[in-house]
Amino acid sequence: MANLKEIRTRITSVSSTKKITSAMKMVSAARLRKAHDSVTQIKPFSKKLSELLINLSMALEDKDDNPYAKKREIKKVLLVIIASNRGLCGAFNSNVVKKTIELVKFFRQNLIKKI
Repeated sequence: MANLKEIRTRITSVSSTKKITSAMKMVSAARLRKAHDSVTQIKPFSKKLSELLINLSMALEDKDDNPYAKKREIKKVLLVIIASNRGLCGAFNSNVVKKTIELVKFFRQNLIKKI
């Protein structure tokens, strides 16, 4: 059975943890608000970029002599990997790396069979 001193120590510990958790919650809310604002500001650019790419792809589809629109055998594959270097995004970076490894294995197996 716990004595009075242990109970007081435990109460103090729990209240300290509560204060720290509250502070962390406030910080994360501020970061979430900042991230939300960033995404909101990027939306017009994203929309315009999508329109531009759609118009460009429609223009390429109409041209039979366009070398970029021709169907060719795949000989080489370039993967451009984008990961984050800031914040608490370990799971994001881990998932990017896992997916990259899967894609590399997939392309190696499929390209080796064709050659």
